[in-house]
Amino acid sequence: MKAPATERRVTQMHDVRTAVMVYLVSILISVFSQILLKISANKTYPSHLREYLNPHVIIAYGMFFISTILTMLALKYVPLSSGPVLESLSYVLVPVLSYFILKESLNRRKILGMAVILAGVFLFNLSL
Repeated sequence: MKAPATERRVTQMHDVRTAVMVYLVSILISVFSQILLKISANKTYPSHLREYLNPHVIIAYGMFFISTILTMLALKYVPLSSGPVLESLSYVLVPVLSYFILKESLNRRKILGMAVILAGVFLFNLSL
């Protein structure tokens, strides 16, 4: 027996919201993996092999893998047109976290650019 149409719509809406949250977690994992790679790149290693085979790099690529799996799962329910828009949040999160974790600078142009990205993501996803 099929569920009534309104019940199916509510379930689908719940699935989309959950998938968007999974997508956002995936983006956050990806951002932290990029921070780990930058931390690793800022260090000096005794050999080229150790540059690429060290805990920061290995963990970062493991995080990228997890992020990819979560993104694939989320895309089952998130409209494909929304995926790249949500993904653009990484252009905001990377500089902000780099400012706090790596002590990198943020200038007015970067802050304005991040504000424009956030406004675009907000406007695009009003329907979700």
